[in-house]
Amino acid sequence: MATAASTAAGPSTAPAGQGVGPLLRAWRERRRVSQLELALRADSSARHISFVETGRSRPSEEMVLRLAEHLEVPVRERNALLLAAGYAPRYPETPLDDPALDAVRVGMERLIQGYEPYPALVVDALYDVRAANRGITMLLEGVPEELLAPPLNAMRLTLHPRGLAPRIRNLREWRGHLLAQMERQIALHRSAALRALYEEVAAYPVPEEAGAGGPDADDPPYPYFALPMLIEHDGRVLSFVSSISTFNTPMDVTVAELAIETFLPADPATVKYLQSLSF
Repeated sequence: MATAASTAAGPSTAPAGQGVGPLLRAWRERRRVSQLELALRADSSARHISFVETGRSRPSEEMVLRLAEHLEVPVRERNALLLAAGYAPRYPETPLDDPALDAVRVGMERLIQGYEPYPALVVDALYDVRAANRGITMLLEGVPEELLAPPLNAMRLTLHPRGLAPRIRNLREWRGHLLAQMERQIALHRSAALRALYEEVAAYPVPEEAGAGGPDADDPPYPYFALPMLIEHDGRVLSFVSSISTFNTPMDVTVAELAIETFLPADPATVKYLQSLSF
């Protein structure tokens, strides 16, 4: 189980407290965009972009937002850019249980329930599970209670040696995929909590016998179209590929950092088994 939510050095390396210029420069370099190219996109000039980055010119609020849009800066970091430029944050961070987000919360719950019997869940920027359907509950059968205490964390549940990890037949491949995903997120979000989570789960021991491939040699080959998660459940091996959905053009930090992960059965045997279940 996992999600894809947005590592290495990147924007987080820009010095704090030095104004908006170093932050914008770090984002531009992270995106591998020249000053001239950014100026053309933002209807400005390379000279003005240079002056902004070096602190010789203070950009308007509109210009900060325009540059952030063309650099595809995450919503939370757009607020940080505005603050660094001396402006108030533009995007609220509304708690998910706030009545203002009722439509979002109810809509996501209906979506993942409608996906049953296939597994689906909703996670936030720290991979904490905000909603899950009964397909996910099925996969978590047998996981120790202490790992299921709120807040449930998708990465811990998946990679912990007493979580799902011992049941994942291609653990080395799947673990590598998840850690690389987290690294990409760290590059986009200056989050100490996300970095701490990454260091925690990356340090979990991997059993020497952990598989790196698929089913046993005696099993018939199957042409997977994406890296599957092969997981043992109730004496059989189920195969899933995951898909991540996020909100288009979010205007709230909370909504921007939500991701819906759905698990698509990747072979006929998994489809048949899941459809035989009665929740």
